[in-house]
Amino acid sequence: MHNIDTRRRRVLTLGAASLGLPLARGAAAAPSRAVDLRPPPPSSALPDRMAAQLPPLPWAPTALEPVISGRTIGLHHDQHHRAYVDKLAQAIRGTDFEGLSLERIVRASAVRPAERTIFNNAAQDWNHRFYWHSLSPRGGGRPPRTVQVLVEDSFGSFEAFRGQFLKAASGLFGSGWLWLVQDPATRRLELLQTSNADTPLAQGSVLPLAVVDVWEHAYYVDYQHRRAAYVEGVFDRLLDWSFVEANLAKVARA
Repeated sequence: MHNIDTRRRRVLTLGAASLGLPLARGAAAAPSRAVDLRPPPPSSALPDRMAAQLPPLPWAPTALEPVISGRTIGLHHDQHHRAYVDKLAQAIRGTDFEGLSLERIVRASAVRPAERTIFNNAAQDWNHRFYWHSLSPRGGGRPPRTVQVLVEDSFGSFEAFRGQFLKAASGLFGSGWLWLVQDPATRRLELLQTSNADTPLAQGSVLPLAVVDVWEHAYYVDYQHRRAAYVEGVFDRLLDWSFVEANLAKVARA
C-alpha cells in the first residue's frame, strides 16, 4: 500500500554507548566508540518527562465525547496507562535506567534484548502519552496549510490520505498503533503500523507526528468490535493537527 510502512520495529545497529546512555551493569563499552553524554535531539513536541510518573490528561476525561466516552478514557488512562507506569517504576528500580527521562529509557532499552520488560513498559508509557496529545476536542477536519501541503505532496490529496489512514488503522492485525510520521531525509509523510509496544521512537529513522491507539482497550467499551467506526471518529473529529504542526516545527528548529 502506498506510503504505508508495515514493518515491525527495525533492528538497530547502534549500541547504547553511541546513544549517550549508560551501559547495563557488567557490560563493556565498545572500544571504538566514546560515550556521548549530550542529550538526544528532540523527537517531538511531547514534553520529555521523567519516567514512573503518570502524566495528567491534556483535557477533561469527558472532553472527547461522544467519540470516546469518559468511561473509556477513565479505564484507559487511570488503569491501563497507569499499569505500564507502575510496572516500569518497579522494573527500573536500582538499575542504570533509574533517574533517566522516559524517552532515554525507551531508546536505551530498545537496543538491549535482555531489557525487553523495561522496553515494553517504557514504550507503552511513551506511546500513550503521545496518543493523548494526538487527540483534542477541537481536533479533526483539515490540517493547517503548512501540514496540508505536506499531506498533498505525500499522498496526492487529503481525501486519499484519509482513505489510507482509515484502512491502515482499521486493518492492523492484532494490537498496535498507527502513526503519522515524517521521513527527515525526504520530508515526505508516511503511515507506519507498529505492533504491541513497538514505537518509532526506538527506530530513530522517522519523526512521529501523531498516533492512533488500536489496542482493543482504546475503543471496545464504546464500539465493541467496530474498530473502523472508532478510527473514523478519531480522524474526523479528534485528530489534533496543531500537535502535528508543533512536532514538525520543533524538529525543524532543532
